[in-house]
Parts: sequence; C-alpha cells; structure tokens
Amino acid sequence: MRLTSLLAVAVAACAAIWAPVAATQDKTSAIDVTVKRFLDQHRYSWRDMNVPEADGQALYDLIVKNRCTRALEIGTSTGHSGIYIAWALSKTGGKLITIDIDEGRHREAVGHFKEAGVASFVDARLADAHDLVPKLEGPFDFVFIDADKEWYTNYAQAVLPKLTVGGLMTAHNVSQWGGRRQQTGDYSAWARSQPTLETNFVAGVMVSRRTK
Repeated sequence: MRLTSLLAVAVAACAAIWAPVAATQDKTSAIDVTVKRFLDQHRYSWRDMNVPEADGQALYDLIVKNRCTRALEIGTSTGHSGIYIAWALSKTGGKLITIDIDEGRHREAVGHFKEAGVASFVDARLADAHDLVPKLEGPFDFVFIDADKEWYTNYAQAVLPKLTVGGLMTAHNVSQWGGRRQQTGDYSAWARSQPTLETNFVAGVMVSRRTK
C-alpha cells in the first residue's frame, strides 16, 4: 500500500474515533450557551423561594466535581436550582427527579426547564413529597432538600438509606450556627449526629457526604 493510501486510512480512522467526541462537545457547548443565556435573561426575576445564584452555582460545582448522576430535588419551586442541577447533570450523563406539590410552580418550572434547554435531564413530578419521597426506589448520589422546613429531617431520614456511599445530601436555608433562629428544626443537629455523614457548608448550602 502506498504512503498516500496509508495516510488516508489513518486520517479516516482518526475522524471516526473523534467524531462522537466532537459531537458530544458541540452538544455540551450548545447547552452551556442556552443555559447561560436563560439565566442571564432571568437573573432578577426569580421568586417563590428560589435559591440565589451563588447557591445554584455551588450545587452545579458539587455535582460536576463529584461526578453525580442520580439526583433528587425535594422542592422544585419554579426551577432555578433545578436548572443548575440539570445543567451539571448534562456534564455527567445523569438525570434529576424533582418534586413540587404546587401545580402553578410545577407548570412554571417545566416551562423554565424547556426554555433553558435542560428538560431532557429532568423528571419533574407534581406530587406531595411527604408521600412520594419514601416511595422512591433510588439509589441517589445527590439530594437537594429545599421544601417545607419543618419536614427536612423526615425527608433526610427517608432518603439516607437510598444515598450511595460517597453521595451528597444537601439542604438549603439551614443555619450554620443553629440556635433559636434555625428554621429547619433539628435537621442540622440530626445530620451532624449521624455516624455515616460528614457535614460542612458550601456557600449557603449544608452538605452532608455519606462516608460508609
């Protein structure tokens, strides 16, 4: 076989190998552009108890850094945190189950997921999390609790057996210092008392990693 033929075969082989990688990069790039544009356009319009931008970014970073793929969000609201979670899952090949009981918030969140370009990474459920969370099979390697504050510990107790070793259970609106102003009841004390969890704070998010 002549040298020119050998070079042609080598080039074709390299193209075949790298084509799927390039396609994935293009897809990821397109998602990045769409999400960033959506978040920029809606930066000052979030309401209904959505997380601030810094906390959404913290959720994104945690998922990407830990390569999480099976995520659960308890309390969708209108989708701000879910967009950051789903965006991160687009990097890891994962999917998010997110739950909200309010039909209006659920409908608005579904529209936001579509507009932000992350709907294919989200399973948005209109349901009572009190009933649904204990019934979910799991396993999960990332959980974000941001629903009715007095129920945090109940949610966590239902989810912990389904959390993988190395998985993260995160929660919003938990005071780092506790005390009488703690809105989430005994959740902080409960999480810190669990021998299988190591807990700290990242931005405004309490993060508990399952160690065993």
